[in-house]
Order: sequence, then C-alpha cells, then structure tokens
Amino acid sequence: MTHKPIRKAVFPVAGLGTRFIPATKAIPKEMLAIVDRPLIQYAVNEAREAGIEQMIFVTGRGKTAIVEHFDIAFELEQTMEERGKDLSILDSTRATPGDIITVRQQVPLGLGHAIWCARAIVGDDPFAIFLPDELMIGKKGGTGCMKQMVDAYNEVGGNVISVLEVPQESVSSYGVIDPGKEEGALTEVKGLVEKPPVAEAPSNKIISGRYILQPEVMRVLENQGKGAGGEIQLTDAMAKMIGNQPFHAVTFDGARYDCGSKTGFVEATLALALQRPDMRDEVRAMAQRLLK
Repeated sequence: MTHKPIRKAVFPVAGLGTRFIPATKAIPKEMLAIVDRPLIQYAVNEAREAGIEQMIFVTGRGKTAIVEHFDIAFELEQTMEERGKDLSILDSTRATPGDIITVRQQVPLGLGHAIWCARAIVGDDPFAIFLPDELMIGKKGGTGCMKQMVDAYNEVGGNVISVLEVPQESVSSYGVIDPGKEEGALTEVKGLVEKPPVAEAPSNKIISGRYILQPEVMRVLENQGKGAGGEIQLTDAMAKMIGNQPFHAVTFDGARYDCGSKTGFVEATLALALQRPDMRDEVRAMAQRLLK
C-alpha cells in the first residue's frame, strides 16, 4: 500500500542555548557554524534530500536570524555579483517563497509542547521532526538519516524514529527502545524507556533526534500533562501511540554528533573538516602539531 508522503518537517529551535553562553547571548545556537555552515543548514539540507518541502521553525524571541539565513540577502548578493564572486555557494540558503514557516513557542514547556505549537500547520499530514543539535552525517557517498527513515516509512508507514546502538553501559543517559521483530536496519518498537538503569535497559538502541510521526500525536499532546522535569515530553506521547499505530525504528547508517555539548561541537567540526578535500590535509597536519 502507499503511505501519505512526508512533505513537512518541524524544527524545534526556541531553546536559549545556555550551554554555549556567551556565544549564544545574541546568536541562536542553531546558527553556530560547523566549519562554514550553521547547524540549522545541515538539518534543512537533510530534510530536502528526503523530499521534504515545507520547513516549520518553532522559534522564540531573538531567533529571527534563523529565518533571515534562508532569505535573500540583497546587499550581499549584489556585492558578490559586482566582484565576480560565485553565488552558487548561497543556493542551499534559498527557500521557495512560502516553504519557510515560523510559529512561536512562548513558554519553555518542553519538546512535546514545541511540537504541539506547530499543530495548525501540520494539520492532518504525517510530518518529520529534526533536532538540529544532533548533527547526523551519512557515510561517505551514502544517504542522510531522514532519507533512510523516509525510505523505511514508505515500506511500513506509521511512526518511525531513528536509533543508534551505543555501549550498554551508556544507555542510562538516553531514551531507549524496547525492540520487537528486527529485519535489517528496521526494528519494531514495543515500548520506549527514558534513561533506564543499565541493568534494566531493554536494549542498547537509543533514540536520536529524528522522527516521523502521524498527526494523531498532536491530539495526544493536546491533553497530555507534564512529565519529567515539569515539561510536556514527546517521548510520553509517542509511547501512548505504540500498539495503536505501526511503530518502527531505523538504525542510522552514519555518524551522530551531539552539538548540544561543547566537546561534541568540536568533534563535529574536526570530523567534517577532515572530510573536506579543500582543507583536510591542513587540518590533519594542524591536529598533529597540536597533539605533540
């Protein structure tokens, strides 16, 4: 059977980025650059690769730079053109009019609440969710995380989340799936457990920051009370949908960088710089000098 295509994506980007203060005092954390592209650009590129057309940013005060990044910068482009500069480097920052939409999360009530704020735009369509802090890079020459998930969704429908396998001793720091039947990279999800003790974890497959959800999750979030940390948790809403709709996990074939932490941000910068032909040799030599 055919499943309704994934054409919309929600990006919860209202956070204050307190772990990166003072860098994020005036600049959204999603605009911090890994080499020469801001984090939000990597996430939007990944969405476009997966066939997603409409980007929904759930923002807060002081986040206008995110939208401006995908707007036309007339003065910049005119100056570059006059100087004979190649404008193609800006292609990925352009958006079709109407395909960038923003809504405000006016109070910080958690990820579930941020997603619920986009309910009017999502409507009755299935949609993707991207957490830009989690930079997901496919293997060299391979497809991105969301494209892998959309391919799986086109087979099984329902709800699909991205997971990664971590050492068993690390599971208590993450949300973990209770796995059912496995077939290649696809795993049936029987349950979700948030930060379980190592001895009680049902698997070593942790939930990473990519989701494909059916619109019914908005109805669940509508009536859901506060969970851990006094916030409305998306994980709680997803757990209520298991058993009522198909629910699967895709083990991502690629690398995840936690750019919500300073060390993860530095790791991502080094890793991506080492993949670039225009700078990898210099970066490798520089790292070797610094390690002496």
